[in-house]
Amino acid sequence: MKKLLSLILFVSFASTTFSQDLPRHMTGKEKELYKTYEPIFSDFTDPPPTPVRTMSEWEEFQGILITWTSYTTILRQMVDYAQDEGLVFIVCSDSSSVKSFLTSGGVPLVNLKFLITSFNSVWSRDYGPWSAYSGVADSLKIVDWVYNRPRPLDDVISVYFANYANLPIYQATQAPNDLISPGGNFLHDGNGTAFSSKLVLDENPTHTEAEIDTLVRRYNGIKRYIKMNTLPYDGIHHIDMHMKVLDEETLLVGQYPTGVSDGPFIEANLQYILNNFPTCYGRPYKVVRIPMPPSLTGQYPPSSSYYTYTNSLFVNKTMMVPIYGFPQDTTALRIYRENLPGYRVVGINCSSMISAGGALHCIAKEIGAVEPIFISHAKLYNTNNTVLPYEVKAYIKTKSNVSGAKVYWSTDTSVGFNQLTMTALASDTFRTFIPAQPLGANVYYYITANSNSGRTISKPLTAPGGFYQFRIDNPTVINNGQQVYTFALNQNYPNPFNPSTSIGFEIPAFGFVKLKVYDLLGKEIATLINEAKHAGNYKVKFSDSDLSAGIYFYRLEVNNMVEIKKMILLK
Repeated sequence: MKKLLSLILFVSFASTTFSQDLPRHMTGKEKELYKTYEPIFSDFTDPPPTPVRTMSEWEEFQGILITWTSYTTILRQMVDYAQDEGLVFIVCSDSSSVKSFLTSGGVPLVNLKFLITSFNSVWSRDYGPWSAYSGVADSLKIVDWVYNRPRPLDDVISVYFANYANLPIYQATQAPNDLISPGGNFLHDGNGTAFSSKLVLDENPTHTEAEIDTLVRRYNGIKRYIKMNTLPYDGIHHIDMHMKVLDEETLLVGQYPTGVSDGPFIEANLQYILNNFPTCYGRPYKVVRIPMPPSLTGQYPPSSSYYTYTNSLFVNKTMMVPIYGFPQDTTALRIYRENLPGYRVVGINCSSMISAGGALHCIAKEIGAVEPIFISHAKLYNTNNTVLPYEVKAYIKTKSNVSGAKVYWSTDTSVGFNQLTMTALASDTFRTFIPAQPLGANVYYYITANSNSGRTISKPLTAPGGFYQFRIDNPTVINNGQQVYTFALNQNYPNPFNPSTSIGFEIPAFGFVKLKVYDLLGKEIATLINEAKHAGNYKVKFSDSDLSAGIYFYRLEVNNMVEIKKMILLK
């Protein structure tokens, strides 16, 4: 299928010249070598012929890929947990010794696939294959970039895996389509948005930023590439050392004491994101801060290793978190469990490897499911609506087409969930309505979809153990530090009205504002506002001469708050 002769010859030569026990950063010798380093690649350097989508880390995997070399005790724990969730592809030079080491630690030999080949280092996150799909969720493909280290054996692992798995590979490795970047500096949401530090600009001096954006769009399906300033103390400038994307709208961000280490710079980058970029659903990001631990002597970078809790690894329904035997470990695990309901959250001690510049996320790469069911859903927010039903809408796509979709909801999970069938709309969109609930109720729900090939998946992936929830409650008052604004939707005036009326509202903080009008059946009639606004009072005019007389509702949504009011049109 692929011409590997040149790669095989190159690997045979390179295996005699490169060691395997390497840190995540470049050694002094490598820095000199990198000045004249020219990697060798296969012939598959054209971009995918049709648009692709790079999968997120919280989607369904068939498994993960690791390289068996340094930190084998940590790798053994990862294999133990990961094989419960899917396959573990182990790049190694001798499977017998790997099996023996796993068995000696009480790890069963199940769901393991051994890829016998040469390699340079353990850091498969940075050089391993990217999983992408034709269109949205069609055929699985492998995408590869130039690894930003002079480690030629590592740099051909993606080609080796693609041949092993009989998957097409597309490499952004030859000019003008060459992209130099490590995987740890590329976090993404599965919906076309990606985050990196500006290391990607520094390491691609022959490309403009616009050209880099074009490359990640053509090879990875990234439509919006957000780049942040590099940090002074993290050493390698990979954002997975201080940030993680937990879902489409949630950022887990490392936090230092005020003014300490990289803390101020991380906060500046975070504010840059919040002030300029809504989520893929057009709403502000939710930010979860997780304290970054000091060393046992109380030191922070640059006076200590870069201890981090964000360098964690999703493997289907398990989340592996780096810990260090510190008192702060307990807090970190609690934060993950609170924000990832239904997940098995486990800690793996990474104190033996953190001085090399990485942890769990750095030494594994997710391999996407062969036939995924992709579900994109903007989860419902808190509301004080006790009148209208709550619309649950999702975009669902799979290769063999969707045979059905349902919403399961409850106000008391101890007695189970009610079932609602979702109706297919245009453009692979499905929806249903959860009945209106009284003030004070909590609503819990999840989505399940089936494919014509017999597969089933849920959103969130951990359902029914994990689920979305919202509350029917009064809006919250927020103080912005200067003038106090509340979240309020005023009664339209005049009411009843003919032919026009004015709608006033107040928002307490910057956010993406949606103000829409609906009829009695919940059908959207008009969008009055759909844009970001700062805290303050606003007023908008509504008029529609084509509407029939009757009762209509207008709905305000901003950040985590929703309010609905009724108005009457006379004719």
